[in-house]
Amino acid sequence: MPLQNRVTPSGDIIATTHRGQFTGNRGIIHDPATKTLLRKRWSSPAWITCLCEFRGWRRPVMGRRSWTELFFLDEATAFAAGHRPCFFCRRDDANRFRAAWEKGNGVADIRAREMDSVLHRERLERGRKRLHPLPVPVMQLPDGAMVQLGEESFLIVRGRALRWSMAGYSKTEATIEDAQLLTPPSTLRALNAGYRPVLHPSAS
Repeated sequence: MPLQNRVTPSGDIIATTHRGQFTGNRGIIHDPATKTLLRKRWSSPAWITCLCEFRGWRRPVMGRRSWTELFFLDEATAFAAGHRPCFFCRRDDANRFRAAWEKGNGVADIRAREMDSVLHRERLERGRKRLHPLPVPVMQLPDGAMVQLGEESFLIVRGRALRWSMAGYSKTEATIEDAQLLTPPSTLRALNAGYRPVLHPSAS
């Protein structure tokens, strides 16, 4: 049976046989004895996105009382759920993200915990995923932005929408002008300022 450790764009954590391009965590939210999630879905406001391979290290997934290993289809999915790049295993990406964040949000010398504080307000509302109104027409969103319509999530790439699934993206004929923004607004402004997230190959 697959573990419940795959994150959707809406921030839910589900069980699936599919694996993603990135791992990450929200603190300790599992019981290592049963390898099952606790009732809480986060224990820290630092929601990060990490490399699946780093310096040859190997971790037993949910195997000890340490941070809970979560997995994402790609970086756009992680952004939509409210995560940011890790400053340890992805330092270059994290610094590029911080520079774009500062430029897009009109701030300077921001620290990781300050970004986490902003993101925490933007990603949750009464403990559930917070959706935001679109700041521009949906097809004018930057590459890597994600929106939700009903129960489905869509990635925007080069002015077109792709339907998200656990296995990747696919073309859609759906009309999504009435969709709401999944990607936190501060992250969206970082995308507008030039940060380019890593997308799953199916997005191309």
